Amino acid sequence: MQATVKWVDGAQFLAESGSGHSVVMDGPPDHGGRNMGVRPMEMLLMGLGGCASFDVMSILQKARQKVIDCRTELTAERADATPAVFTKIHLKFIVTGIELKEAQVKRAVSLSAEKYCSASIMMEAAGVEISHEFEIVSA
Repeated sequence: MQATVKWVDGAQFLAESGSGHSVVMDGPPDHGGRNMGVRPMEMLLMGLGGCASFDVMSILQKARQKVIDCRTELTAERADATPAVFTKIHLKFIVTGIELKEAQVKRAVSLSAEKYCSASIMMEAAGVEISHEFEIVSA
C-alpha cells in the first residue's frame, strides 16, 4: 500500500492513495489553514469507520441479511497533552433492513471488532479503548 501527501498552501495538503484517489486535508484558521478539508486525525477516525463498516456490511451480505442502510457514528476522545492521541473511540452501527436478525448483526459487529478490522485492531493494540454497539431499524 502506498500514498503520497503533497503540500498545497498554508496547512492544506493533497493526499493521493496508491489506487489513485485524492482527498484534501486542511487545518483550522488558527493553525494556518483555511478549513478547506478534513483534519488528519479526522481522516484516521473516518478510515477506522470505513474499515469497520466495510467488514460489517460484507459479513451481513454473506449472511443474506436484507440491509437497506448502514450508518456508523463514531465518537472519539483525545489526550489533553501533546501528542493528542486518541484515547477512546466508540462506534455505533445503525443498520436498517427487512427482517434483520439481531444475532447476525451482533456477530458481524463482533467479527469486525475482534478479527477483521485492521484499523480498529491496530488502534486497540496501541492503547486506544475501542467500544462498539449497534441498533437495528426495521424498514
